[in-house]
Amino acid sequence: MKQKPEGKVYICNNSIKMGIIKFLIIAIIVLWVIRLLMRIIFPMVVKNAFSKMQQQATGQQQQRPVRPEGTISIDHMPKKEKRKGNADNLGDFVDYEEVK
Repeated sequence: MKQKPEGKVYICNNSIKMGIIKFLIIAIIVLWVIRLLMRIIFPMVVKNAFSKMQQQATGQQQQRPVRPEGTISIDHMPKKEKRKGNADNLGDFVDYEEVK
C-alpha cells in the first residue's frame, strides 16, 4: 500500500468539474426562464401602465368645465395691502447729493 504524503490535499477533479457543469447548466436554465418571462410579462405591465395613464388623462379632460371662448375666470384674488399713515410710517428718507 502506498501512503499519501501529509502536506497535500487531494481533491477529486471529477467532482469539481461536475459541480461546475451543474452550476453552468442551472444558471443557463434560470437565465433563459427569466428572459422568457420578461418577454411575456414586461409588455403586459407596460401596456397596463399606459392604459392607466390614458384613463387618468381622459378623466381629467372630462372633469374640466367647458367655457365659451373668450371668457375669463379668476380663481384667486390676491389680498390688497392697505397703505395707512403718512410718509413717516412708510420708511426712511435718504438725502442725496448730486455728484458732478
